[in-house]
Amino acid sequence: MNRNTLIGGSSWQRLLDPENPSVMGILNVTPDSFSDGGRFNTVEAAVVQAAQMLSFGAEILDVGGESTRPGASPVSVQEELDRVIPVVERLFS
Repeated sequence: MNRNTLIGGSSWQRLLDPENPSVMGILNVTPDSFSDGGRFNTVEAAVVQAAQMLSFGAEILDVGGESTRPGASPVSVQEELDRVIPVVERLFS
């Protein structure tokens, strides 16, 4: 998947064609995720999980840096970026 697919243009429209649905993997990189118990909150663990999702057929990855579990404390924008950006950079390196 190239950068244009992620940022817009006609690539995303092809990717999200309702006639040809895509599988999306949700990768929580938070220490307090309620769905995976915070198992992927290191860059290394997140990259391994992302590779597994892609091998199982995911075409889109949603990398989340803030927990949505009930009662979770909000995090700053900077903290969310600090969690997500290193993972995305490794996925594209």
